[in-house]
Amino acid sequence: MNSLWGWVGFNVVVLAILALDLGVLHRRAVKVSLKEAATWSAVWVALSLCFAFAIYKTMGEESGLEFLTGYLIEYALSVDNIFVFVLIFSYFNVPEKYQHRVLFWGIIGALILRGVMIVAGSALVTRFSWTLYFFGAFLVFTGIRMALQKDETAYNPERDPVLRLSRRLIPVTAEYSGDKFFVREPDATGKLRYAATPLFIVLVLVDTTDIIFATDSIPAIFAVTRDPFIVYTSNICAVLGLRQLYFLLASVVDKFVYLKLGLSLVLIFIGGKMLLEHFVHIPILGALGVVGAVLGASILASLRWPRPGH
Repeated sequence: MNSLWGWVGFNVVVLAILALDLGVLHRRAVKVSLKEAATWSAVWVALSLCFAFAIYKTMGEESGLEFLTGYLIEYALSVDNIFVFVLIFSYFNVPEKYQHRVLFWGIIGALILRGVMIVAGSALVTRFSWTLYFFGAFLVFTGIRMALQKDETAYNPERDPVLRLSRRLIPVTAEYSGDKFFVREPDATGKLRYAATPLFIVLVLVDTTDIIFATDSIPAIFAVTRDPFIVYTSNICAVLGLRQLYFLLASVVDKFVYLKLGLSLVLIFIGGKMLLEHFVHIPILGALGVVGAVLGASILASLRWPRPGH
């Protein structure tokens, strides 16, 4: 499967599914129901598991486990994206029926940008093996910072430099114009010009925050495998399910109060694995078990011992 045709086939299928999603299933801007989000989340997970089985049959058991581990890490870390997306949509008062369109084009941007980052990361790891230690140290640092971070220091759209820069560089309308990203409106002299709507600013913020989160998740997958095909496909499969996961968890994500601590422990573990790989080898099945156990424990703890107000 890890061949030119494998790369081409995977990307063709991804593009076909995205075209079906926007061109047929969500051609009109409507609110995504909880039932629809749950159904499609299950579909995306099932498709990813089927792809993992295909990798297992064509590339071997080790590659199949590497894909599953990378997919689980990326899918879990994407929950952190949801926290930020909720803040962004709330700050800009984005109507629920337009949120799917923003996330759809945000995912398109994420696929392109993450693909570039993965190619660059693979080239660095292949040519300069010492970069793995840098990635490992970065993940440990990020994990510790995430564990110590307080809620009040979390992401605030108003302080985002990308938002301030966007408003300075391009004219932005005061109101939404349906699901459009750009409209033509008269300037101060009465001449028509193109102006971005607030929906476009939201899209820019969604993509830039995804890049920031990708700096954690992509190095983490390199701790699992050096195979660019496994890194790329596991990352993309997880990102493709992010939209429906958002609509499924957006209203309850703040209930998982210990999940962020669990994610921080996963990052520390993965970073430590990269730093100590030369001295201690952790089998891929063991790494998958640790990641799954930590995430499962953090979710169960959140449900068993909720904090006041959650």
